[in-house]
Amino acid sequence: MSKKTVLLIPRKLSKNSEARAAEDYDVRLNPEDRLYSPEELLEKCQGVDAILPCHSELFTSDLVSRLPDRVKIIANHSVGVDHCDLAALQARGIVVTNTPEVLSDATAEIAMLLLLGAARRASEGDGMVRTGKWAHWSPSFMVGTQVTSKRIGIVGMGRVGQVMARRARGFDMEVHYNNRNRLPPDLEQGAIYHEDVDKLLAVSDFLSLHCPATPETTGLLSEEKLKLLPDGAIVVNTARGALIDEAALIAALRSGKISAAGLDVFAHEPGGNPEFASLSNIFMLPHIGSATFETRDAMGFRALDNLDAFFSGKEPRDRVA
Repeated sequence: MSKKTVLLIPRKLSKNSEARAAEDYDVRLNPEDRLYSPEELLEKCQGVDAILPCHSELFTSDLVSRLPDRVKIIANHSVGVDHCDLAALQARGIVVTNTPEVLSDATAEIAMLLLLGAARRASEGDGMVRTGKWAHWSPSFMVGTQVTSKRIGIVGMGRVGQVMARRARGFDMEVHYNNRNRLPPDLEQGAIYHEDVDKLLAVSDFLSLHCPATPETTGLLSEEKLKLLPDGAIVVNTARGALIDEAALIAALRSGKISAAGLDVFAHEPGGNPEFASLSNIFMLPHIGSATFETRDAMGFRALDNLDAFFSGKEPRDRVA
């Protein structure tokens, strides 16, 4: 790889990923890990051949229209590409790739953590002990929802959804799912397919979202859809915040229609929704679904694999546009 190939990495990646990138590219790093504004990002893109961004960098149609002609590829350090205007990038002839497969286990782990934490009131219990407010115990104290043998509905039975299904079976849960297409029996593993998402919602004691954010799925879990869930259902989201109407979820959590929620993603990131903080029946994490040492290395390496292929004249393995 020629050192003349200039690569912008606008967020701080794992040490191993940055070290590998520096071996083959003239790398421009962001050691302070500061989120660039759109104008700053555009400035940083001057004189570069490739960009290796995360989901935090928004490649809107306006920004894409102003990218230098020298930029040839955006190799995302993420599975989701909803932060990229793919049509605008294609119109500019800029290749786009992502990093599928490598974060499925880590994300499913967080989804199960959120499911258990929401069901067993982990946020309340942790806060009680930390603040010295645990002063009594009785059989009626901190009673939560048992997970074992319940029904879980999974929306989006891709790689992460399939791993989540396997984890749920470890708790003897009955797995139901909705997907664009039904899986073959060897991947379905006995899970019950629902072509209609409304029918899936009706049987989901727990609902876990694993589909991408698209124009069709944005606001998927609306006020009307929440009403279809069984009373006391628990909602988990490790996919994208845009899938949920947050105001509707807050209302459902306050009314008790939804007994609890576990969220790793929010409509506005970073920061999340401050209204959630007033609710005791919600367990939240700051978008760390893929945040393990192993997965961060794997994501960085997968993005670099795509760059290596592109600049060697080959088709990138994970090209999405």
